[in-house]
Amino acid sequence: MDTEAQHTERDPSTDTEDGSRSARVSWRRTGFLGVACVLFLLLLSHFVIQPFLIPSSSMEPTLQVGDRILVNKLAYRFGSEPDRGDVVVFDGTGSFVREDLGGNPLTGLLHDAAAALGFTEPDETDFVKRVVGVGGDRIVCCDKDGRLTVNGVPVEERYVMLGDRPSSVPFDIVVPAGRLWVMGDHRSQSSDSRDHLGSPGGGMVPVDKVIGRADWIAWPFGRWSTVPGTEAFDAVPATAPTAAVGGHGKGPRG
Repeated sequence: MDTEAQHTERDPSTDTEDGSRSARVSWRRTGFLGVACVLFLLLLSHFVIQPFLIPSSSMEPTLQVGDRILVNKLAYRFGSEPDRGDVVVFDGTGSFVREDLGGNPLTGLLHDAAAALGFTEPDETDFVKRVVGVGGDRIVCCDKDGRLTVNGVPVEERYVMLGDRPSSVPFDIVVPAGRLWVMGDHRSQSSDSRDHLGSPGGGMVPVDKVIGRADWIAWPFGRWSTVPGTEAFDAVPATAPTAAVGGHGKGPRG
C-alpha cells in the first residue's frame, strides 16, 4: 500500500513574527550587556581605578594635554598616605576652590559619570599635581642656587619643565599635619599651592581629599607607560629640624 507524503507549508507571516521576536530578544540582550558593562566600569572607577583626562599643561612634561591617566584609588586606601614626589589627583573643594554653591544635579550626575569613564574633562574641582611636602615639612623657596629646600635639604627637581624656575614666588611654609603642599611640574603654567597662600588653609590640601595616585598613562597609545617616579626627595629627612620650624605661609600670593 502506497503512503502519500504529506507536505505542509509554513505560513510566511509566522517566519516574520519569529524573526521579529528574535531581533527583540537580541536587542534586549545587547542592551542589558551594555548597561551591565557601564555599571561595572562605573563601580571600578569609583572604587579601584579611575580614568582621568588631563585638561591643561600644568603637569608638563610629565603629563601632557589630552593624556588619559589611570588613577589608583587603592594606593592610599589601607593606611598609607601620599609621599613626596607622588603625582596625585585630589578634590580641591575648600582648598583650591570655594565650596560648591549648587547646580543642576542631573547635569552634574551625567558629567560625573562621563568623567569617571574618561570621556570628558574632570570636574573643575579636581586637580592633578605633584606632592612636594607632607605634614611637618618646612618648604622654602628658594636657596642661593634657586632650588626649593625641604627640611633644609635642597631638592633637584629634574621633572620641572625645561626653562622654568622651581618657583617665581618666594615662600617659607610649614605643612600642617594631615595636609599636603602640591605643585605642578610646569611651574610657570601651574595654579597650585603657591596661588592659595593667602586663602583659608594656606594652599594646603587635606590628605582625605586625595582621590588617588596617578600611576599609568593609558592614552594616547604612543604614550602608554607608567607615570615616572622621582628620587628628588630621597635625601630629605622625615621631619624638619626643630630649630628650623618657623612661620606659616610667608610670601606673596602667586
